[in-house]
Amino acid sequence: MVVIVNGPGMGRNDVEAGRKTLGKFFRQLGFSAVTAKIIFYNEGVKHVAEGSPFLADLTVLEERGVELLACGTCLDHFNLRDKLKVGRITTMDEVVGIMTKADKVVTL
Repeated sequence: MVVIVNGPGMGRNDVEAGRKTLGKFFRQLGFSAVTAKIIFYNEGVKHVAEGSPFLADLTVLEERGVELLACGTCLDHFNLRDKLKVGRITTMDEVVGIMTKADKVVTL
């Protein structure tokens, strides 16, 4: 399974509710046996950078084998490349390859 995180939270309307829900998603995924990759792009890259409230949860996911991938172009856009704290930088070529080979892609 590939999970796409492209914004500040889950859903579109209430940003704070979306952040809370996203945090719960990350924690629950950490308890599951699902093998997953999480791709962060657009504003989603802020979640893997310094200052993110999700760093502890994402670190647990990474330690449990979930691959965390952050769009390099997006990190550059938000001036966050040197503030990446979890995961690794990826390219759009790699993102396309991962998404086209995945059995399931879920966008949050």
